[in-house]
Amino acid sequence: MATRKSTTKKRSPAKKRTGAKKGAARKAAAKRGSKTRRARGGEGGGTARPQAPRPAAVAAAPQPLARAIQRTTRQSPYKMRLVIDEIRGLDVNAALSYLAFSKKHAAKQIEKVLRSAVANAEFRAREQNEPLDVDTLFVKHAVINEGPKLKRFTPAAMGRATPILKRTSHVEIVVAAREGAAR
Repeated sequence: MATRKSTTKKRSPAKKRTGAKKGAARKAAAKRGSKTRRARGGEGGGTARPQAPRPAAVAAAPQPLARAIQRTTRQSPYKMRLVIDEIRGLDVNAALSYLAFSKKHAAKQIEKVLRSAVANAEFRAREQNEPLDVDTLFVKHAVINEGPKLKRFTPAAMGRATPILKRTSHVEIVVAAREGAAR
């Protein structure tokens, strides 16, 4: 009777893995495997199949976009986001009227940026010799990002100093023309 060789490797007792290490090794192997499968272009192993060409997207008239950015506004991003969340998606006229009557300090800064974005849209339309009705503009994209923090110190008890972070914000607003008639 012929003896068969085992295809699995025997491990020495010194190299025995614990349960936590086995799980981590499996996860790492699965991660590596998923990357290689994606690189080959298919789910499983084997040869990559040629993919059918995707249909071209219907060429629609591009929306005229204009954006404005204000950097290092001296107000915390949290307070600015409370205001910008209210105007996202609104028509420009509605957003400007909301900002004009808001009591928050952030509203003044955001109003400046929104007016600048509208002016940029008008300038771009004039430059490209295209008609633009300002009443069709709306706030397409409005975000507040965190700017650099100003680090200051204030005196504390027993001769210590307590740090103060004066936070700043970056305001970015993109306006676009709405498809259809003015609202």
